[in-house]
Amino acid sequence: MKIVVLDAYTLNPGDLSWQAIEQFGDLTCYDRTEPEQIFSRAKDAEVLFTNKTIIDKNTLTLLPKLRYIGVLATGTNVVDLHAAKNQGVVVTNVPAYGPDAVAQMVFAHILHHTQRIALHHEAVVNGVWSDCDDFCFTLSPLQSLKGKTIGLMGYGAIGQRVANIALAFGMKVMVNTRSQLTALPAGIEWSGLEPLISKVDILSLHCPLTEASDKVINSRSLKQMRSSAILINTARGGLIDEAALKQALADGEIAAAGIDVLSTEPPEKTNPLLSAKNISISPHNSWATLEARQNLLNIASRNLECFLSEASKPDGKFDNQVN
Repeated sequence: MKIVVLDAYTLNPGDLSWQAIEQFGDLTCYDRTEPEQIFSRAKDAEVLFTNKTIIDKNTLTLLPKLRYIGVLATGTNVVDLHAAKNQGVVVTNVPAYGPDAVAQMVFAHILHHTQRIALHHEAVVNGVWSDCDDFCFTLSPLQSLKGKTIGLMGYGAIGQRVANIALAFGMKVMVNTRSQLTALPAGIEWSGLEPLISKVDILSLHCPLTEASDKVINSRSLKQMRSSAILINTARGGLIDEAALKQALADGEIAAAGIDVLSTEPPEKTNPLLSAKNISISPHNSWATLEARQNLLNIASRNLECFLSEASKPDGKFDNQVN
């Protein structure tokens, strides 16, 4: 069986083994695949893995041997699911492979702004501490997380991990979800969106990008936030009106922002957040710890194994279209 990985590099830049998938057939991995290269690389494949390479309806019609697509991510928007189903191609994804990794990045950004380690490190290596009259110095106020309130938009696997870490820091936790939650752990309370936005010291986004949530953080909602508040986004870039956030940071409507996702990735050099004040930006790599990537690869392998096991049965059916 011919297996092709179209964009292997982000998952495995060389520090993981493909053996878990290679055991099922003849595996070929490409670091990246341009749209015009998909057909030549995938034309004989029965199994195709993709992360961000788009498999649309037209592409699917050119791949009659294809039986299975494994999306090496949670989102399945890169595959035309309707066309795949009509062609009898099973599609699986990999949800919840790294909530701990993303939650860790949330607090990396929070601590970046509350502890100001990078600012003080730069000062130290530039000789400020060596020339200091005292045994210590601070260039900006440092903040304790204990007693602060963090608001979470979304309370799935990642949001719950963030909440647990926040509680360990002694923080208060407020969550907002589409439906009101009543059975929450001690120290966590549900809130409507507007009250949550206006009350919290830190607002962290963990909701999907939908028509309703598109640019949910905009000039109006930013004006409702505390001037001392920090905004964190490790979910989807489209949740934020980026021009409005840049302006809010410039005007001091909020204190800081920590961002792992942007509306277009890689971003255009004209993206307004690239020149914003008081912002930290990581390149959508909150998911990419070694452990999370290994877990993703393991789950992708098990998905394929399950498909092959079901497909080998007498009826040859596999109903799990997307995990």
